[in-house]
Amino acid sequence: MLHSRATAPGRRQAFRAGLASGKLLRFPGAFNPLTAMLAERLGFEGIYLSGAVVSASLGLPDVGLTTQSEVARASHEVARVTSLPTLVDADTGFGEAMNAARTVQVLEELGASGCHIEDQVNPKRCGHLDGKEVVPAGVMCRRIAAAVRARRDPGFVICARTDARASEGVAGVISRAKAYLDAGADMVFPEALAGAGELEQIRRALDAPLLANMTEFGKTELLDTETLASLGVNVVIYPVTLLRLAMGAAERGLREITEVGTQKRLLDQMQSRAQLYDLLGYDEYTRFDAELAEQGPPSCEHDPSRPTTGRREK
Repeated sequence: MLHSRATAPGRRQAFRAGLASGKLLRFPGAFNPLTAMLAERLGFEGIYLSGAVVSASLGLPDVGLTTQSEVARASHEVARVTSLPTLVDADTGFGEAMNAARTVQVLEELGASGCHIEDQVNPKRCGHLDGKEVVPAGVMCRRIAAAVRARRDPGFVICARTDARASEGVAGVISRAKAYLDAGADMVFPEALAGAGELEQIRRALDAPLLANMTEFGKTELLDTETLASLGVNVVIYPVTLLRLAMGAAERGLREITEVGTQKRLLDQMQSRAQLYDLLGYDEYTRFDAELAEQGPPSCEHDPSRPTTGRREK
């Protein structure tokens, strides 16, 4: 109740254990704390915080306009309500190497379990847009090395994302990924691949955890979990799926009210009041409040055997 009982180090250990298990971990993108709670209830293994979702929620395009503080605040709001590990999209680290180092420490302090940092030129662009530019591999290696050096909890997972597929091909992705792993990255995220064949090629070349992005309407073929598991993928993210579903439903609802004058025909498509209250744990809050009332107020009578803690007169 109020916050998750799981500690930040505990969530990070769970993430590490999941990566070591060889099983596919599914991380849907949460656009608010409530969707993170729902994902946990339905049995997912982790939560992803998408930079595209944070920017869209602010009414901004995903072109590097969000700030570190905005992303950090959103990650904290999600991490505090779930016992699942939270992986955060940290863009380019919000600057260069020193900025990446500070970003890791801020996300650590706010309960995240890991983040990914990418090799795009700052400010970045959405990974599935054309015209992306990447920095030299050495510049990205400095970002990763700084992030690794900055973390205090060795359980915090640092993932290196590369957007080099469009400009350097799969060979360039593999070369960069190996360099980023040598710089200290724990996991690799090759963005905007064409499909299963490229994932398989990268999997054969790398001996490290691998993340796949199953975002809709992008450059990558949508693969099911059975296929991803067979390819040896460790983590799959669905970054914008829930936001797209919610916005589609919101638009249909608003059009229904505009055209029909009431939302009555949509009631069976909604989460009911009872379902929402159950997800939020209303009963648990009520029990907690009742138990406090039964205990009564703490005694305020002065105990002469206890030392006075007030300020002494001079």
